[in-house]
Amino acid sequence: MPETTEALNTTATATATAAPGEPAVLDVSAWTCPAPLRDQPRVVMGHGGGGALSAELVQHVFAPGYGGDVLAQLTDSAVVSLGGARLAFSTDSYVVRPLFFPGGSIGDLAVNGTVNDLAMSGARAAYLSCGFILEEGVEVSVVARVANALGAAARAAGVEVATGDTKVVDAGHGDGIFINTAGIGLVPAGVDLRPGRVVPGDVVIVSGAIGAHGVAIMSVREGLEFGVEIESDCAALGGLVETMLAVTPDLHVLRDPTRGGLAAALNEIATASGTGVVLQERDIPVPPAVANACAILGLDPMYVANEGKLVAFVPREHAEAVLESMRAHPLGAEAAVIGEAVAAHPGMVVARTGLGGTRVVDLPIGEQLPRIC
Repeated sequence: MPETTEALNTTATATATAAPGEPAVLDVSAWTCPAPLRDQPRVVMGHGGGGALSAELVQHVFAPGYGGDVLAQLTDSAVVSLGGARLAFSTDSYVVRPLFFPGGSIGDLAVNGTVNDLAMSGARAAYLSCGFILEEGVEVSVVARVANALGAAARAAGVEVATGDTKVVDAGHGDGIFINTAGIGLVPAGVDLRPGRVVPGDVVIVSGAIGAHGVAIMSVREGLEFGVEIESDCAALGGLVETMLAVTPDLHVLRDPTRGGLAAALNEIATASGTGVVLQERDIPVPPAVANACAILGLDPMYVANEGKLVAFVPREHAEAVLESMRAHPLGAEAAVIGEAVAAHPGMVVARTGLGGTRVVDLPIGEQLPRIC
């Protein structure tokens, strides 16, 4: 037999050797795989992708190292009591490449991403901190452009950048500009948004069409054209959440499906709540341009990042009124019911396809498109 054989997985190869007349033995140490393996002694890009590898890093490295009951909630923002007030507190870092893309920039992301994390706890962001990490050699005019975009996004979101920091790293040790923002906001009385409140029968609502942000980033980064320009959905969701809470404070959980997309957000909620989730695949809104781009590239829109969408688990008795209020808001005009929480298959998300079948929507291991936020 030939010395080199094709493995069943066309992306993996191995060497087969054998003495004459003896069966071949595959040398698996020669295999290569484009996806990050779960047993990794070193950090790989998938650890930052919002999927299973990210979760394992948090659960087995950071959470044991930090300790604390608040962190153990593992929500988008922590809700803490201080001086009689309930505060939501969150931090996020932004390493997107390129710095500017259709529909936004790293400056917009740095505001909207943190504001949205706070909004998922029901809080309206009040103040942000902002840290810039600059690579030696980046043009000051580029830094100013990002800072101006960040300031404009903060004003649009109704939040103030109250403090900040700047560091510079050697040329070749950064990627132009990295940004970290942290934010705080007040959580209204009676609002309790967390996965543990999800129960079978809850209606799953998404605020609009998914996948635009990740595809917009990729199209610019890779120089791809799809016939029409796809813009990021980057937006601050605080106003939309306030509109929903005005209908009823009894929303069960909110999540913004950023890294890992809608699939990752739903899997995290299903696992944390101990319920199953059933989706109607044909009801999930996907822009035609995004669907076409994903079809060409072999991507699933369910796993593509968003930066201006949320998914809500709402008690069935309030679902219609909440959906109506969302559709009356500019950022929820395309809101749609896409499924429900069920008692069956706890911790698992499944989708009913247009052909009548059912498929498992699993938590991604890493990320289809890295460096998207």
